[in-house]
Formats: sequence, C-alpha cells, structure tokens
Amino acid sequence: MYHVHAFSTPNSIKALIALEELSVNYELHPVNVRKGEQQSEAYLALNPNGKVPVLVDDHFVLTESAAILVYLAEQHGRLLPQEPPARARVFEQLFIHASGLSPAFGQAGYFLKTAKEGNAHAIERFTTEAKRQLKLLDGVLASHRFVAGDAYSIADIAHFGWIWRRSYPELDLAGLRNVARWYEDVLARPAVARAIKRAESLVPVSA
Repeated sequence: MYHVHAFSTPNSIKALIALEELSVNYELHPVNVRKGEQQSEAYLALNPNGKVPVLVDDHFVLTESAAILVYLAEQHGRLLPQEPPARARVFEQLFIHASGLSPAFGQAGYFLKTAKEGNAHAIERFTTEAKRQLKLLDGVLASHRFVAGDAYSIADIAHFGWIWRRSYPELDLAGLRNVARWYEDVLARPAVARAIKRAESLVPVSA
C-alpha cells in the first residue's frame, strides 16, 4: 500500500487526485504545514527539503509532486500516453507547470500574503507572470479539451493543483473562457472530488 504524507496544498492534491483516479489503496498521513510539521526531524528524514507531498511505496521514498505523478502513472499504466509524441506533450506541460505556472503562483501568493510590506515590485512581477501563464494555458486549451491534447493526463492534474488554490495569489479565471471550462470539467470528476474531500479533511478546525 502507498503511504502519502500531505496537507491541503496545491502540490499535495496532485498526488491524491492521481491515486484516486487510479483507484489504488493508500494511507494518508497529515503534515500540517501551517504548524511547521514539515520541518520536524521525523519528516525531514523522509524529505530533507521539508516539502509536501511525499510518497512511500514499500521502502521507496519519492518527493516532488511531478515526479510522484509520473511514477504513479508508469506503475499503473494510466494517465500517461505511451506514444512518443503524445507522451512528450504531457511532459511538455509538466515542465511548463513546474518551471512557470507553479512558481509564479507560489511566489505571487507568498509576497501577497506573507511578505507584502515593501515588496510591491515582487508582487507585481509574480502576479503578472502568473496571469501570463494562465493566458498561455488558455491558448493551449482553445484547441484541446485537456492541456496535453484530447486525453486527460497527469499534466491536467499538475495544472489543476495550483488553479484549485488560485485564491492564494488572489487570481481568478475572468476572461479565461477555456481555462474556466477545463477547470469545471476536471473539478466534476468523481476522483477529483474524493481527493479534495480527503485533502480538506487534513485541516484541523482550529488550524
């Protein structure tokens, strides 16, 4: 059985959605990042980088949400095409997410919520970049149902994580008709609903 150490975060939800889509058993272990539990000695033994999520498969420990998505897809033969061109499109979007959309969203949210004072330039820079990334994604989705083509894949799961938590960097989908359509389609998937419910159950009422 898989063990997932996670919280209700944009990156954690990716692993949970993949596991729910694959219909495999897993045990969920809460790591309350609001209380700094990701910096505990026990957790750092799993992931020295102090980030969630972490996937444990027997004695194999894997960090980084994109790597976890690829591992699960390859282990179970779903959510990742085998044909080289289609497979490359999925990786293209995974890399765009990891290098572009995800850090822009994260940094915009950080400076808005945690380090706002005296950081107007940083807020403008990262918010502008996050909006640019959303516009690029909207263009991709203008000609495809999903982000890497006509089939749902781990690339959709990756992008969904931060767009699900878009209120953190105070972004919305106004004027992004294609992204909004895609988001509602993914949100309506039963596996996604189950994953969100499990992720949100990790947040204590007093957190």
